[in-house]
Parts: sequence; C-alpha cells; structure tokens
Amino acid sequence: MVTFFENIPSYYRTAILAGGLLLLWIIEGFFPRFTFRGNKYRHAGTNLFFTLTTVIVNTGFAFLIVKASQWTSNTRFGLLYWLNVPLWLHTLLAILMLDLIGAYLIHLVQHKTAWMWQFHKIHHIDTQIDATTALRHHPVESLFRVGALLAAILTMGVPFWMVMFYQSLSALMSQFNHANIRLPKWLDNGLSWIIVSPDMHKVHHSHYQPETDSNYANIFSIWDRLFGTFTFIPDTTSIRYGLDEYQDNRYQEVGPLLKVPWEQTAVAKNDKISGVSSNL
Repeated sequence: MVTFFENIPSYYRTAILAGGLLLLWIIEGFFPRFTFRGNKYRHAGTNLFFTLTTVIVNTGFAFLIVKASQWTSNTRFGLLYWLNVPLWLHTLLAILMLDLIGAYLIHLVQHKTAWMWQFHKIHHIDTQIDATTALRHHPVESLFRVGALLAAILTMGVPFWMVMFYQSLSALMSQFNHANIRLPKWLDNGLSWIIVSPDMHKVHHSHYQPETDSNYANIFSIWDRLFGTFTFIPDTTSIRYGLDEYQDNRYQEVGPLLKVPWEQTAVAKNDKISGVSSNL
C-alpha cells in the first residue's frame, strides 16, 4: 500500500473518485432516500462545475502539500514521528488527525466564523442532496481546506503516501455520506458509531439551524460524539434541505452561487447604510 500511494498516478485517483461517484449515482436511482425533484442531470452539472474549480485550486497548491509531507518525512518532524510509533499505528493516527484537523475542525470553524460561512454556505444551499453535493464547494473554501490540511501535515508529521491515502478515502467517504441512498436503519445507525453514515450527514444539511450546526465529521463520527456536536434524528425523511433565504431556483445555478458570498456582503452594507440614514 505504501508503494502504491507513494507513486499513485493522478489518473488513478481520478478513476477511483469518478468510479465511486458513478456507482453511488446508480445506486441512488434504485434505492433513493428521497424522491429527486427537478432535473437530476442539471443538478449534477452544477455540482460537477465546482469539482473542476476544486481540482484547479488543489492542483495549484499540490506542490505545497508534497513539499510539506516530504519535509516532515526527511526531518522526522511532527508529533507522530516524535512518538516513534510503528508504521501501522502511525498510519491510523495520521488518518484520524488529518480527518480531525483537515475536515472536522475546519468545517466547524467555517460554520462559526461569519465571513468564512459566506463561502461555505453554497454547499448548504443545495436543496437536493446526493453524491454530487460532496463536490459542491466554493473555490475560496477550497483554500481554507488546503490550509487546514497543510497544518495537519506539519504538526502531526504525515508522509506523502499517507496524505494520498487519506485524500482518496476522504473523497470517497464524502460521496458516500452525501449519497441519496436508503440503507436499512439498523445498518445506518450501526455505521454511524464508527463512520459518518448517509442519514447522519443528512441532518447536517437540514434547513433548521441547530441541526445544520451539528454532525460536521467526514470520515469518523467519533469527533461529533467526542466534542458534543452529534445530533440524531430517528426519521430523516422529515428533513427539509437548503437554507430558507436561498430557496429561489436561481441559487441552483453556477453564476449566482459564485456570487453568493459578495452578494451577502453587499446586502449587509446596504442594510447598514439604510440604518444610518434612518437615524439621521
């Protein structure tokens, strides 16, 4: 496994991720959790556009990830190197820490920090959650995630092959937990004790804010349970997706979605100016 992920060609990773997405998309057609409303192909096209922007951003900063992971390996810098644990344990702890810092914590911060939320919320504006929603992230948000990943690599000490393994696993898990699939309740509940299951993550996409601000994890559900951000809903079919102020159909199109962060800023400025004027 070390050799494979150390030298994995980019087209291998693309094939793995595209194959996983296609498989889940097919399964969604046979065992949907919700009946899809609207044009499924147009919805997928919008979300796939943001896949392209994410690829561009990640490719642009890939050299930093490579250099950071190679530097930690060459200098044996980072907590996991200092602990001097066996390779199997180093791998397990590295995946856990990359998931904690590079997925859970940066996700939590984006929900709690107003200006970062303006970019992250295009992910939540989607009113028809399926496997392609996993790909729907504003290009600026991709920068946040790259920064968090770099922080995890440098502080923990993660070699390059483990980073590649984690990124492949993380992308597949994100597709899985966003998928519009109906698992047997006993299976979904059982999986949610270890990994993020589809029903567990559906809660996170609820329009109801206390539910939106919960279930942040991507791979391991332990983080939500450990930090008190886990929410369980027995029947997820009652959930309504999206954000109340973005129900207009135009917010399911690429152009308006890209403008959302600045549109909100403009609205806030106008409200402030109106407030000042009314006090004169």
